[in-house]
Amino acid sequence: MAGSPSSLANVRSALVLLGALRRAGLAHAVLCPGSRSAPLAVAAAQLEPGGLHLHTAIDERSAAFFALGLGRGSGLPAVVITTSGTAVANLLPAAVEADFGTIPLLLLTADRPARLKGCGANQSVNQEAFLGCSCRWVGHGSPAGLAAMAPAALEALAARALAEALGGSAGRPPGAVHLNLPFEEPLHAGGAELTLLAAELAAEAVSPLPIPSRPGPSSAAGGGLDPDRPGVVVAGPWRGSPSAWPGHVAALRRWQRRSGWPVLADALSGLRGLADLELVTAYDLVLAEGRGPQAAAWLATPQVLRLGPLPASRRLQRCLATQRGRQVLVSEGDGRNLDPLAVVEAQCCDGLEAWVGALPAATWPGLVGEDCRALADRWRQADQAVQGLLERELAGSGGEPALARRLSRLLPADVPVLLANSSPVRDWESFTDPAAPPRPMHGFRGASGIDGTLSSACGLAEALGRAVLVSGDLALLHDSNGWLWHRQLRGRLTVVLIDNGGGGIFEQLPIRTQPESAVDFERLFAMPQALDPLALAAVHGVPGRRLGGPAELEEALAWALAQPLALLVVTSDRRRDAALRQRLRTMAAGLVAGRSTGPLSSP
Repeated sequence: MAGSPSSLANVRSALVLLGALRRAGLAHAVLCPGSRSAPLAVAAAQLEPGGLHLHTAIDERSAAFFALGLGRGSGLPAVVITTSGTAVANLLPAAVEADFGTIPLLLLTADRPARLKGCGANQSVNQEAFLGCSCRWVGHGSPAGLAAMAPAALEALAARALAEALGGSAGRPPGAVHLNLPFEEPLHAGGAELTLLAAELAAEAVSPLPIPSRPGPSSAAGGGLDPDRPGVVVAGPWRGSPSAWPGHVAALRRWQRRSGWPVLADALSGLRGLADLELVTAYDLVLAEGRGPQAAAWLATPQVLRLGPLPASRRLQRCLATQRGRQVLVSEGDGRNLDPLAVVEAQCCDGLEAWVGALPAATWPGLVGEDCRALADRWRQADQAVQGLLERELAGSGGEPALARRLSRLLPADVPVLLANSSPVRDWESFTDPAAPPRPMHGFRGASGIDGTLSSACGLAEALGRAVLVSGDLALLHDSNGWLWHRQLRGRLTVVLIDNGGGGIFEQLPIRTQPESAVDFERLFAMPQALDPLALAAVHGVPGRRLGGPAELEEALAWALAQPLALLVVTSDRRRDAALRQRLRTMAAGLVAGRSTGPLSSP
């Protein structure tokens, strides 16, 4: 029945829906193969001449994570288009990360019409329910098929989907939206009709629709913090939109100039390396375990201003959980509970810029108090002492902590970096050089999985023009289909692979037993894979190099950064590195133990 009016009606309805999204700012669509989704595929191709960037992927999970990287980099959702059935189930991991990571994402899935549901028809599943628990909103096309909907209804569906993906109301952050779209057969329009449709589209005067705006700030919760008394700022991973970043940094600088409070900046906060900010980066080592109440005394301060979700440091989290001072949490548009420690007294979801702007005018006159300066000096001196220790112990050595420190120095300023879970993000938090240049830092710590690591990095590079991924071997292998983006990628991506023969993070957990034969650690936890990552990349046409030692890193990076997509493999010993980390923590604890002067008085 190719070429029948109903098949062309399907394409026209898909064009209305996607065209409304395009006019409202949609820039990227990621298409997966399928027959039921044919009208959406053809419509997306028809919109390419008008500026829509169309990417194709055979793996729905990889496609969704590529779109997630696009959304993280641009602040706007990309569309993923799939056929019906199990294809929809493969979108769930990315939807989960979009939910917890506050990343806008649009998932458009083709489906059978209602008459074919629940009666044993092929590829007819309850896909409309697959993603709901992780989506901001689930919208549905007409049960009779998308072609049964009026253009105004299709445009309204598109407008709501985009608005919900960007955060539909105050305190509701960006996230995934699922549109389940039934299509009645016949699905495939004829060539002559599609040619005519393309000509109509080219001649049509399209009036732009306004891009849905994020909700404005609600009334900011009162400051509740006194800049004339000591305190600290704990800055977790940045999860605001790219457009909000300059105001966030300016507000933080303003607060610190007035209060003098040190900023304990997570590796994913994006703050490290920025000028005019007093930052503490070695806090995880300053708070090293094994020194009793002396470590906790560092955070026994009357006040804490927490920005966004918690940093990865378990030591910092434990200290925050036990300190008695007032804690206020400011998030960037996310009104959900972000306090697993249950110690925050007030949470403002309007963002730091709005929080600072809402403080009374009487807040700002005055100089930094002596007690505030004393606390900041204590943190700064401890941080400098630990940094000196790291310089001495890691200079010229191999291993993952030294690699993190060297990479932070050698990577050019402003090149975005994506840190994979689990060891890379923790090493970057503890061992990087505080004097390293600033750069945008990204991680998918919302759900902290390893799904889609490489595909996410490719999407980020596509959105931002270039990026560097630092990943472990299992995380990279888990998303090996991500190498397929090589042929389409326009941004440059350098992948630095830490090849430590399995799950290195498990070496840092109390899993190994004495005697070791009681638990087969390698088989049950580390799970090393006998596969050459360079050979796997080469099969996909991606060049790579294996480094012979630390001295080769600088030259290898220069080579890799000049390639469209390249892989650098650094071999390490995960067991030896785990022992090194523990030794550095013990040394740092001994170094700072005598510097704590006891807790400041709490209110």
